Amino acid sequence: MHRRAYQPARFAAFAWGLVLALVWVPVLLGSAATTAKEAADAAANPALEARVMAVSEELRCLVCQNQTIADSHADLAVDLRNQIRTKLQAGESEREIKAYMVERYGDFVLYRPPLKATTVLLWVGPFALLALAAFALWRAIRQRAQRLAAAAPSDAELARARRLLKPDSAGHSDR
Repeated sequence: MHRRAYQPARFAAFAWGLVLALVWVPVLLGSAATTAKEAADAAANPALEARVMAVSEELRCLVCQNQTIADSHADLAVDLRNQIRTKLQAGESEREIKAYMVERYGDFVLYRPPLKATTVLLWVGPFALLALAAFALWRAIRQRAQRLAAAAPSDAELARARRLLKPDSAGHSDR
């Protein structure tokens, strides 16, 4: 009977696979339970859920930062959607909910923050960076053109080059 030799690389791969499975299975099951609860809430009152999504579309996920809380699956986004749902059920208006979120998290939570002194950089910053990049490009092109113009040969140098390259009557150049 042939016995297999101990292979540490195989054992390590198996051990890592087991560890990853033990860590990720509970995480995936937990997120599935959260999604199931949200689906049940949405099915219970579609009109309320439409209002929740309308407000959620206007608020930024503070974890993802490039998604609305309506699009995000982060735990904080789920909690904020549930909080919005609760506040809407309690009779608060969408405006009051947004004001509450701004008071709690600042103007950054709004996907379209208002134009005011504290947010002017958000509105003007991209245009300023674009103008700065255009100026830098224009200047680099201008400097390169000046360097090329300065490096261009003079008329006397071009005439000398033509004489050197022009073959004499025997077919040889005079080098």
